[in-house]
Amino acid sequence: MSDNKKMSDMLNKIQDDVDDGLDYDTSMDDEDFDIFSAESRKSEDTVEDTEKDVITEAEGPDTLLSDAFALHKQNEIETAKKAIEEEKQKERDNVDERFRYAKTKTDAELEEEFERGRKNAQLVAKKKNSVRYRMKRSKASYVMMAPYFMLFLLFTVLPVIMSMALSFTYFNMLEMPKFNGWTNYIKLFLHDDIFIISLKNTLIFAVITGPISYILCLLFAWIINEFRPKVRTFLTLIFYAPSICGNAYMVWSLILSSDRYGYLNGLLMKLGFIDEQKLWMQDAKLILPCLIVVQLWLSLGTGFLSFIAGLQTVDKSLYEAAAIDGVKNRWQELWYVTLPAMKPQLMFGAVMQITQSFAVADISIQLAGNPSVNYAGATVVTHLLDYGSTRFDMGYASAIATVLFLLMVGTNKLVQKLLRRVGE
Repeated sequence: MSDNKKMSDMLNKIQDDVDDGLDYDTSMDDEDFDIFSAESRKSEDTVEDTEKDVITEAEGPDTLLSDAFALHKQNEIETAKKAIEEEKQKERDNVDERFRYAKTKTDAELEEEFERGRKNAQLVAKKKNSVRYRMKRSKASYVMMAPYFMLFLLFTVLPVIMSMALSFTYFNMLEMPKFNGWTNYIKLFLHDDIFIISLKNTLIFAVITGPISYILCLLFAWIINEFRPKVRTFLTLIFYAPSICGNAYMVWSLILSSDRYGYLNGLLMKLGFIDEQKLWMQDAKLILPCLIVVQLWLSLGTGFLSFIAGLQTVDKSLYEAAAIDGVKNRWQELWYVTLPAMKPQLMFGAVMQITQSFAVADISIQLAGNPSVNYAGATVVTHLLDYGSTRFDMGYASAIATVLFLLMVGTNKLVQKLLRRVGE
């Protein structure tokens, strides 16, 4: 205490001398300096202790923020409990009220009210499932779809309906159609031998070229998809080019030429397989096999491109999940992962292959002629073109078109049923 007083007196004396304008020596002796240093260290220690206390208080577990959070959480829990209790109480009140109401009614009245409520529920469900309700709910989507729908209706649906209607008439393009009932269909199946031959050839085409070309499209697309993007693009162009090549029939005409200068005849004679040239497109036994080979060569078309696109959109994480589930090889990946993930593309490719296999006409006309030898290359479409474009018997041609349309629709339904089982 005496040291503090001594230091204070010394500082007051210096201040007084400064105020008086005196030139005072402000140097301290050793004793004074020790006293001043000790007091300074005490002040610094006090400040450090205060800071440590503040930090410790702020970092402690029982802070004000944590208390506020816990209190807020507790309030939320209590509020939720109150809301649940209120809902339960409302349910109990409703049950009691229904019991009291039921006691005032007879069994017949209660049965009548129940039946009325059931009918109202059925009416509401029927309304929600109606086309008008769905169209009203999705009005914007139908408005955007309207231009395409009108074109599809005008150029696809309407001609099919008109063709079905004309199939029950005699119509020669010069006179008004005359209704003749089932005459065209009776003539078609019972008196038209050429139609039976063409129908048999078409079914053979469809059974052989349809599944084989479909599998080839999928197999080549699956293989090509494993390459790098630039190589994949080049290979896709190579495989797709024949289906869009305008000179494809001219090339095959040179290959299947019946003289010894035909490429196939020359090659087989040079290798010693045959001694004289084959009449590929004039022999009734060889026409259909040759046409099937050409059709398979041209089959990698739009369906093939859709498979390439579908394979590129498969989510890669599905393969990782399948590996965890026990899929061990690439064939299992193809059946359980790849094909189920690209069912829309599979369906589109199936429709395209069905259409191509049943609508074969240009190949037969360009290579075998129309009519071909003993009608060996005749198909339903070539028979349809004969009556529709040459004889102008549009009623009979419409009957042929209707039979072909129903045949395509039935085959399409069968293929859809089979594709639903992919991945099972």
